[in-house]
Amino acid sequence: MQKKCCLKNKYFLTIIILLFIFFGWKYFSEEKRVLGISTQTKIIILDDNGLSQPIKSDANSVANFLSEQQIQLSDHDLIYPNEQARLFPGMTIKIQRTKNISILADKKNFEIHGFGNTVEEILQENNINFKEEDIIKPSRQTIIYNNLKIEIIRVEIKEEIVKKKIDFKTIYKKDENLSWRKEKTKQKGISGIKEIKYQVAYHNGEEVSRKIIATKITKKPTDEIIVKGSYIKFGKSHKGVASWYAYTGTMSAANPWLPMGSYVKVINIENGKSVIVKINDRGPFGNGRIIDLDKTAFAKIANLGQGTANIKMEEILN
Repeated sequence: MQKKCCLKNKYFLTIIILLFIFFGWKYFSEEKRVLGISTQTKIIILDDNGLSQPIKSDANSVANFLSEQQIQLSDHDLIYPNEQARLFPGMTIKIQRTKNISILADKKNFEIHGFGNTVEEILQENNINFKEEDIIKPSRQTIIYNNLKIEIIRVEIKEEIVKKKIDFKTIYKKDENLSWRKEKTKQKGISGIKEIKYQVAYHNGEEVSRKIIATKITKKPTDEIIVKGSYIKFGKSHKGVASWYAYTGTMSAANPWLPMGSYVKVINIENGKSVIVKINDRGPFGNGRIIDLDKTAFAKIANLGQGTANIKMEEILN
């Protein structure tokens, strides 16, 4: 009876040991999973450049996981938890990829890196200063993507004052006491000054537009006054016929006897029109003609087509 009891105890003990081994292995296996050293642990990866998805892995650390999955990180990328951290079932690894951006600003090309979502955010992240009026291409709210090229055009608005000369006017006045070929300056002309205020826009230091926003005369010009003599002293008068010829194109004429360089007043008897000419040639001769006017002079007192005109010629002595 005692022998049978011992056999039962041994049998029971064997069952206990087997159960302990079974459940102990299972427990130890689960412990291995908790420690991150079991196989096929599920890890969730969140990558800026990929889909969020669960991945089965045999790795026991973040660094091993990256190597196992052939995930490359740049020097500027961020990962959480860090590469030295151990893996646990259901752990989430988040990778934040930096964006490489080319910048053209201040006549220089350079590279920046950042995590901003828009052009404005990544510029601020890299402490790149820009003013409200600066032009940024593409626009500040453009969504950032890797290898984007950004240009910053520095805009400067200035006010500039430019002084310009105002020309004086020349006024002619007659003086009946002064000989007709003489003139005198009664008042000397002086130029004035005008200030023009411009609003000037510069892009990267080069002027692109200019508009006037105000003008002011700081010094008025002084008119120049010239007195021209109108006194004519007449001598002998002659009546006859005037003809014309193309000679110099000036207010000149030919006469058979008057001194060269002398002046005469020629009056068209039919219409009263008159002209003063200088004698610089000889002629005409015959047919009652006493003066041959230059074409330009004749046209002032008669129609060229009629060829001749009845005139009165008065010699001028002064």
